[in-house]
Amino acid sequence: MVDPGRLFGLAGSVALVTGASGALGAHFARVLHGAGARVVLAARRVEALETLAAELGTGAVAVPLDVARPESVAAAFDAAEAAFGQAPDIVVNNAGIAVSKPALQQTAEDWDSVVEVNLRGCFLVATEAGRRLVAAKRGGAIINIASIGGLRILQGVVGYTASKAGLVQMTRQLAVEWARYGIRVNALCPGYVETPINREFFASDAGQAVVKRVPQRRLGQPDDLTGPLLLLASPAGAHMTGAALVVDGGHSVNAL
Repeated sequence: MVDPGRLFGLAGSVALVTGASGALGAHFARVLHGAGARVVLAARRVEALETLAAELGTGAVAVPLDVARPESVAAAFDAAEAAFGQAPDIVVNNAGIAVSKPALQQTAEDWDSVVEVNLRGCFLVATEAGRRLVAAKRGGAIINIASIGGLRILQGVVGYTASKAGLVQMTRQLAVEWARYGIRVNALCPGYVETPINREFFASDAGQAVVKRVPQRRLGQPDDLTGPLLLLASPAGAHMTGAALVVDGGHSVNAL
């Protein structure tokens, strides 16, 4: 009989989580650390990372990272190797932003700022991880945090949906190219997940109207992403690559 603890366990792994200063990134880091991985917390807001690292204790380090700058990405991976003696073999590409305006009001700068982080930044992080794992002749798991916005339309965030759709396609491309190296690349596509940033909106009448379009009639919670994240990061998902795993309470299949 398979031991579920070993199947989903991450002992011996090093995980790098981008955007770890935000609510979801911090949650992902806690989950991976709790499963036994040593965790590199990476983002631009270093003070928030250091607070999280202190909370997690042994096996967690804070590293400054701007995913839009190749030199910053390389430095973060260097710091991870210096801290734990190996390149991260689990990477959670979580850093992302959105500009919320109708498309006719969006500027070229709005578009560029979103695509630079959500798509280019994820590419830079993934390829840095891939190069180091191939050089070390080690497999790994890259998890790109996409969105149901990469699979369907969301109003007023054209750069966000376009970048997340591109991220899903990039996931498939890298999965095929890197399968020979034992590197799995998958996308996790959450629906609306409640965080401190959006809580006030979803409590409003407009926000409640959005919730009513979700078949389960509720927002996702960070814990709803725990199992899917561990599946993609652990030996439990060993035969999964190129997948876009949707976790949205049925929202993306609801025609209403």
